[in-house]
Amino acid sequence: MTDARPPESGTTGTRTVVVTGAGRGLGLAMARRAGADGFRVVVAELDDARGREAQKLLRADGLDAHFVRCDVGVPDSVAELASRTAELGPLHAVVNNAALANGVGGKEFWDLEVAEWDRLMTVNARSPWLVSRALLPQLLAHGAGGRIVNLASDAALYGSPRLAHYVASKGAVIALTRAMARELGDRGVTVNAVAPGLTECEATETVPAERHELYRLNRAISRPQQPEDLTGLVAFLLGDESRYLTGQVLAVNGGFTMH
Repeated sequence: MTDARPPESGTTGTRTVVVTGAGRGLGLAMARRAGADGFRVVVAELDDARGREAQKLLRADGLDAHFVRCDVGVPDSVAELASRTAELGPLHAVVNNAALANGVGGKEFWDLEVAEWDRLMTVNARSPWLVSRALLPQLLAHGAGGRIVNLASDAALYGSPRLAHYVASKGAVIALTRAMARELGDRGVTVNAVAPGLTECEATETVPAERHELYRLNRAISRPQQPEDLTGLVAFLLGDESRYLTGQVLAVNGGFTMH
């Protein structure tokens, strides 16, 4: 399902970026920044109501936004995303943001069920590969330096307790980023990962208060992290000035982890 009507106002972008999970939170913030930077934005979102509302909000800001419903864990749905995206013009970038994060913590690894583990791995670890694979032909056809940005998490750098399946899934994203970067380096596509810290948005509303306190006490910048703290770095990674940067994992967490 897609709504490919032109935006109600504003300037149509000449390059397209797909942002998965862009219906709210970090995804919506990154989509808004990309649109403000002149990109045509594909809001790839599973939740129909969220996706349409995100498209409405972005178009109200004069941005060129198009909602495409997509379940990033289902190959046929991802193939449909690729087909719809191809209709909109040259693809320049993909931001693999969609992930399961809210309500997933609290159990030690030995208490996790196999179904819980597999569910997170399917969405968080497999979908960046699935989406990138489906959209890669369009990135290569663009011919002017494509970009893939994967959303990891500083939980994979810190080793957060009682989140083993989430930590493992985001660790897989980091490893996948490096492997993809090696394979695409001489094909004109850079691949990098951004590892946000605990960010105040809808996805973290169910995070226990003690985890928020852990971050507050251990960040070099103690104030709460906001989605907008991430968007500048992602904008850089999508732009021309990052053309020689690939295979990197960049933590944005106010100094909670330092490497």
